[in-house]
Amino acid sequence: MSPAAASRPSAETEPTACFSVHAAANPGIMPRVLELFAKRGLVPTSWTSRVGPEQDLTIDIQIQGMDGSLMDYIAACMRQVVGVEVVLISEKHQTRAMPR
Repeated sequence: MSPAAASRPSAETEPTACFSVHAAANPGIMPRVLELFAKRGLVPTSWTSRVGPEQDLTIDIQIQGMDGSLMDYIAACMRQVVGVEVVLISEKHQTRAMPR
């Protein structure tokens, strides 16, 4: 294994960027949000959307290996989408289980 490969985090240890988008239930919101990833060649690891009883749309997105500055930038872009009310972001880290 090369030194560069050894220092690079594996998919199991890369952080996962998490986005929670709350918006009006408008059919144009989902493609506009997805476009922010697609035009950067990124495919979300997980995408869940649901419409609530108040006709509000919630989209939960996770993507592995995204650095914090890109996560912040994409969240700022999401906040500019007409109809988006709130965008929350967080980052989760996986830890490898130690062998017994």
